[in-house]
Amino acid sequence: MIEIKISENEENQRLDKFLRKYLSNAPLSFIYRMVRKKNIKLNGKKTEIQKILKNGDILTLYLSEKDVEQMKGQKTVQNIKKNFKIAYEDENIIVVEKPKGLLIHGTEHEKKDTLVNQVVAYLYQKGEYDPKVEKTFTPAAVHRLDRNTSGLVIFGKNYKSIQTLNAMIRNKNDIRKFYIAMVSGNVIKSMHIKGNIIKNEEKNKVVLVSKENADAKEIETIFKPLIGNGKYTLIEVELITGRTHQIRAHLADSGFPLIGDEKYGNHRLNEKIREEFGLTSQYLHAYKLIFENSDEPLSYLQGKEIYSELPKQLTEIKEKLFTK
Repeated sequence: MIEIKISENEENQRLDKFLRKYLSNAPLSFIYRMVRKKNIKLNGKKTEIQKILKNGDILTLYLSEKDVEQMKGQKTVQNIKKNFKIAYEDENIIVVEKPKGLLIHGTEHEKKDTLVNQVVAYLYQKGEYDPKVEKTFTPAAVHRLDRNTSGLVIFGKNYKSIQTLNAMIRNKNDIRKFYIAMVSGNVIKSMHIKGNIIKNEEKNKVVLVSKENADAKEIETIFKPLIGNGKYTLIEVELITGRTHQIRAHLADSGFPLIGDEKYGNHRLNEKIREEFGLTSQYLHAYKLIFENSDEPLSYLQGKEIYSELPKQLTEIKEKLFTK
């Protein structure tokens, strides 16, 4: 028999979600069967699989320690070098500057050297996270950037903060996200554009479609010109919705493709930019976050703005193209 006391890092989640993480090697059917047969009880009583856990609850697993250990799996921290800057950090969150080329989450091709693993290793080294102490919790990013987009990424250090951040992001304007981009064409005025996209999984590319399409997801983007030379324009982009490749696809569809963007951009122009400046990916940097509305336990972030400077290569391109 194993007893588990629910802490703040496990509360406010469904029992099945907790058990799937705690017994990560166990089939879901086994977990459901154990609950149904009362081999897993909550506070000494029969429970339902969808029950929401509370801080201080006691889960009892009528299983042997050996079986539980086999089903738990091993949580480890990767010993990898930190390759990010810290833009902001407190006891609940950390906002880091992701360099271009680094994945946030692992793929089948790269599972070790990711931003998530680097941040977890950093917090482990600081003594703020220990997988041997935590039952299921791991610090996590609450939004994404493309591999070749640099800039600010928010991580929650505890479960309550991650829940709160996720809710704030779903509310669209609670956390406002801004990017610096360089596009082909002369953008002369600010634009607030909406559209609908579907994703082509085979090509890993999105396509704008009419809203009548059953699979379409709405996108909304605001962009305004900062500086231009008639041929190129440096713009600020505010991301209202956060769909895959949204900025890249929306700008290209509007007639202003990102320079360096191989998926949605002008290939002939990109070749010229690559030869002249060595730019091999889109000119896009997540440079500012504004916490417009912040809920507990993050209410102290209300009104906070966090910035990230343009990377060296993007700064050099900007200076060369717009210096008279």
